[in-house]
Amino acid sequence: MPSPLYLAAAVAVSAAITWGLRALPFAVLTPLRRSAVLGRLAVQMPVGIMLILALYTLQQSRPADWPAAAATALSLAVAIGLHLRTRNAVLSILGATVLHVVLSTCLAA
Repeated sequence: MPSPLYLAAAVAVSAAITWGLRALPFAVLTPLRRSAVLGRLAVQMPVGIMLILALYTLQQSRPADWPAAAATALSLAVAIGLHLRTRNAVLSILGATVLHVVLSTCLAA
């Protein structure tokens, strides 16, 4: 069995590493807030994520299955319209997702 001193040292080292890893993002956050690159990414990233999600969804759809293709196409149009109108990525994604689920459920039944 390890000695109490060894166990105390192991706990102290683990605590120091854990504390350091949890404090690291806060130490790095201040210089990053002034970064021009991150400011640009914050503006462009939501649209990029929406584009990736849309392309992934369209890749999975099959035109031969017309109810699913219609639900996908209509949901994509709603996502684009909502984003152009509100410029709110969360609202666009959630609105199109809810519409897609409802249409997929109704048209599949």
